[in-house]
Amino acid sequence: MHEAAFYAVEGIDGSGKSGMVAGIVAHLERTGRPTIATREPGGTPQGEKLRALLLAGTDDAWDQQSELLMMTAARVEHVQRVILPALARGTSVVSDRYVGSTIAYQGAGRGMPEDYIRRLHRDAVGDVWPDLVLILDLDPEIGLARSKKRLSADAIDEGRFETLDLDFHHRIRRSYLDQAARDPERHAIVDALGTPEEVRARVIAAIDAWHAH
Repeated sequence: MHEAAFYAVEGIDGSGKSGMVAGIVAHLERTGRPTIATREPGGTPQGEKLRALLLAGTDDAWDQQSELLMMTAARVEHVQRVILPALARGTSVVSDRYVGSTIAYQGAGRGMPEDYIRRLHRDAVGDVWPDLVLILDLDPEIGLARSKKRLSADAIDEGRFETLDLDFHHRIRRSYLDQAARDPERHAIVDALGTPEEVRARVIAAIDAWHAH
């Protein structure tokens, strides 16, 4: 019997996180680990409503403080209603984004203090962190082009962050790499350039290496 674990998949917009989550879940299930997929913001009815508010419209829709607090409110519901109950019953969790995104987007991107974000996470969410964070690393120019194409093709109104300039997205990427450098035991950086199959193979190799560690 394998112990349940909490995995988060992080990366800039267009790095292929959403598609990768399904591949990770399938791999973990094949290796005898019951697993669920979830996402942020979202994962609960309350979180999905906040997602619609946070990701749609123009960038000036929310003050940065409101944005941070809504992201955190969605995470409280997500952790209490989905993540912790799943882990308690022995089911692993794979989340498309988690607090690493908040540190990157609201912290490095918006310029809010990282220690404030971490303190809010500790106090409001209960200091729940992933066991393994998989960072899909990609040049922001490539990622943005991919993301805008997907949103347009699928007619999804979740492009609020894609409207921000390239410098913003470079800060996001640097933040992810910095987070991994500060906590290498809990992070794996995966090159997200290539076909989905190539990237999935790299991700699975990183997960298997972590399990073997």
